[in-house]
Amino acid sequence: MDRILDYFITPNEEGLTVLNFLRSRGFSRHILTAMKADKKALTLNGAKAGGYTLLKDSDHLHVQLLENGSSEGILPTPMDLSVLYEDEDILVVNKSADVPVHPSIGNYTNTLANGVAAYFQSRGLNCPFRCINRLDRDTSGGIILAKNALSAAVLSDEMRSRKIRRTYLAIVEGIIPENGTISAPIGRKEGSVMERHIDFEHGETAITHYERLAVINGFSLAELHLETGRTHQIRVHMGYIGHPLPADYLYNPVYDHFKRQPLHSFQLDFTHPITEKKMCITSPVPDDLYDFCHK
Repeated sequence: MDRILDYFITPNEEGLTVLNFLRSRGFSRHILTAMKADKKALTLNGAKAGGYTLLKDSDHLHVQLLENGSSEGILPTPMDLSVLYEDEDILVVNKSADVPVHPSIGNYTNTLANGVAAYFQSRGLNCPFRCINRLDRDTSGGIILAKNALSAAVLSDEMRSRKIRRTYLAIVEGIIPENGTISAPIGRKEGSVMERHIDFEHGETAITHYERLAVINGFSLAELHLETGRTHQIRVHMGYIGHPLPADYLYNPVYDHFKRQPLHSFQLDFTHPITEKKMCITSPVPDDLYDFCHK
């Protein structure tokens, strides 16, 4: 969506060029290039300004970001979205289990992207689907969506630099140690498009921290923090130490207690991409995990 931003230069920022100031606020090369083509994108104290103009204390920098992205190909499909937080820059939703994030073969209208597209359309917002943290189809919980290009650029950089802290809850088989760290590289399993496994020769670095919260009938309730974000990381790592998630159709298809892998994105801690406010957003524990823990 279009976004209007007004910056008032502080003494500490005096002497910076307009370009360096914008870069310090997370404006990517792609955004800056798009701004060059829009004569109304940037004014300084009401007048046109170039990228190499030097800023002074109390200057007023006005930025107008036009939406150039598109969600073409994503069919808006009404969905009962659970919105955890929303402002003009971000949307955080609680994804249900059995909902894919992106459209794919066989999943054209039943994904989170379809539901979000309908949600934005109903509010007259032109917001392409920009997902910051991704979840597997059967993993429930919080997902951050950027509503404009600048928010997407800043949050994507936060993800790359591991500044978004993601806390998961999971039920795993057996009794795990009170706490620990799993450091084992993960790679694609040969001959499979989807499966991953531990691969010390060719895999990518993967680090998971865990803590046992409770023991329930031979299972453990674990809190997990990801230091990296590899595909199926928690599922592969917990299986690697001998405590797989039950009802995992790829790695442990045992459905005695659950219909899906009991894995939930419980809490997201991050810095707001525009206001720089510290954000902590929790997602309610889903019924299947709650009921199992309160038998």
